[in-house]
Amino acid sequence: MEQQVFQLSFQQDVAVVTMDVPGESVNTLKAEFADQVRAVLQQIRGAMTEQTVRGVVLISGKSNSFIAGADIAMLDACSTAAEAEALALAGHEVFAEIEQFPVPVVAAIHGTCLGGGLELAMACHWRVITDHEKTRLGLPEVQLGLLPGGGGTQRLPRLVGIAKSLDMMLTGKQLRAKQALKAKLADDMVPESILLNTAIALAKTGKPGKRQLKRDLMAKVLETNGPGRQLLFSQAKKQLLAKTKGNYPAPEAILAVVRHGIERGIKRGLAKEAKEFAKLVMTPESESLRQLFFATTEMKKDFGGGDAKPADISKALVLGGGLMGGGIANVTAIKAGIPTRIKDISEQGISHALQYSYERLQKQVKRRFVTKSQSIAQMAKLSGTLNYSGVKDADIVVEAVFEDLSLKHQMVADVEANCSEHTVFASNTSSLPIADIAAHAKRPENVIGLHYFSPVDKMPLVEVIAHDKTSDQTIATTVAFARKQGKTPIVVKDGAGFYVNRILALYVNEAAQLLLAGEPVDHIDRSLVQFGFPVGPMQLLDEVGIDVGSKIAPILQQHLGERFTAPAAFDKLLADDRKGKKNKRGFYQYKGGKGTKKVDESVYPLLGVSANQSLRQDDVIERCVLQMLNEAARCLEEGIIQSPRDGDIGAIFGIGFPPFLGGPFRYLDALGAAQVVNRLESLTKTHGSRFEPCDRLLQMAKDNESFY
Repeated sequence: MEQQVFQLSFQQDVAVVTMDVPGESVNTLKAEFADQVRAVLQQIRGAMTEQTVRGVVLISGKSNSFIAGADIAMLDACSTAAEAEALALAGHEVFAEIEQFPVPVVAAIHGTCLGGGLELAMACHWRVITDHEKTRLGLPEVQLGLLPGGGGTQRLPRLVGIAKSLDMMLTGKQLRAKQALKAKLADDMVPESILLNTAIALAKTGKPGKRQLKRDLMAKVLETNGPGRQLLFSQAKKQLLAKTKGNYPAPEAILAVVRHGIERGIKRGLAKEAKEFAKLVMTPESESLRQLFFATTEMKKDFGGGDAKPADISKALVLGGGLMGGGIANVTAIKAGIPTRIKDISEQGISHALQYSYERLQKQVKRRFVTKSQSIAQMAKLSGTLNYSGVKDADIVVEAVFEDLSLKHQMVADVEANCSEHTVFASNTSSLPIADIAAHAKRPENVIGLHYFSPVDKMPLVEVIAHDKTSDQTIATTVAFARKQGKTPIVVKDGAGFYVNRILALYVNEAAQLLLAGEPVDHIDRSLVQFGFPVGPMQLLDEVGIDVGSKIAPILQQHLGERFTAPAAFDKLLADDRKGKKNKRGFYQYKGGKGTKKVDESVYPLLGVSANQSLRQDDVIERCVLQMLNEAARCLEEGIIQSPRDGDIGAIFGIGFPPFLGGPFRYLDALGAAQVVNRLESLTKTHGSRFEPCDRLLQMAKDNESFY
């Protein structure tokens, strides 16, 4: 029996259509709903012959969302571009029927209104939104390697202007309620309590007249004439190619379809939208990005601790007020809303950590994302202490002190003495095995690793590291805590470097070997950025800190063997006090606190090399990336990660592995194990044992297996 998604009722001469997908937490659009929409519209038409119907209101039956988008699984079911195009055209037909309905249709929007949900709302004659912080409007299809396929590329520019619509569609940016109202994407904004009544009243006013876009001077110059639009589109393409390096086809398709519709009219624009949408559905880039979406969605249901349920966290303690400690305190108190105490050995450390959150909140106040009173209330969740006062009832302690094992042992002992028996001790170590940190603990089952990436408030990944004695409940509690902070956690097995730093170390080491062989710094970095990484390995070293890398390398070498040996010549960088961006001395020049993107040429004589490009871009890419792929497979082989899914999510969200390739394991499948082994064996003959393929890859090549 077909689920009934749309319920029809009548209030004050207005038809109210409530969308509520049974058994789902949010509404998503499915192809089979098209017939139900038509049936409801037909019902309303029938009612109009017997009674006065002055308008229609479309509202959600869900408490926190309007429509979250279209059901992505529909696209995976398409085996040809023709099937995908038929889906888009079917959507166009339904939305056109709404647009041409004889009485006004009002979308009453509370919560998320994204993708197909916003396209449906734009087909309505009016849009009323709530002023709630959960109300967000956007077309994020580009993040799935797609373009909006339900008329969004045509209706959005006509509502908000070309430049604003491109900014939204090319980035997937979501507008908050006030931003949507200002952009004229919404016609009114009201409290949630009067949303329906306002929409009903608006429906009675009739359809809007011809809308006049209010453009600022720049928009008038660029959007209202042929030469201006030519400049706008050419500049937009130039900027997006600088970002995407041509690796993502969707942004270019969005530009082309918007331009087509503006120049040739909405009818032709919609036809081109459906065709380009269908082509994108079939691309490997969209396939990879959709699989990544499914993987992260699936992961949200998994707490990594078997059947164990996470314990409630109502108070947290952060040890260390440095950059990492300040960032962890920020996402705990401000993002997760958990009262957080910061302990440091100095008032200055506490002050710096509090300042970190204060400055970020002030930026939000300035941009009107939060009110001043809200920022004061959020800051009140943070406090500091020089001793262990007021922390007896802390449910979790996150340690972010120096990478010194004896110091971390002291932290464990202090927490066990000053906090309760159930308190979780989570270490933010980036390289030390958690079993070593828990070696002298009275309650080792409460000790776990929680490895954040810098900057904490921006990087989405955390590694949750369980040692042999960590309890299932500690794992589940820590995963739930990280999710509250807005993070994507992956559970990894204990071991030096864990997963992300381990695969990153060999990638960076290989880049260092290339540099010492005379390849220029900028050639190495440009090659890997062209491949799809956000920054190159040498720039990454500058950002993270050359000194930080030098501390991790010996630990990895000690536990994992000679292939992790960092080039000895790099000691000269530290001897010359080159720490990277932090002290404005590294591989690149720094002036006024910002990188100039110019290589500091004095690094070459310091390392005893003469810079001379001899390798092709593809050779540089192959050597660095194959090291990462080989080590990722080895981590799976050793049980460091639980699945290829976790390995892909960890690499993409932790170090920016190109999302359009789907992660190391999907990329290995695309290349084929036999091809990867062949290249690794060839590099082993030329460059030595560090390229020897791991057993897992050798076996897979022999058996013609894949990871997925």
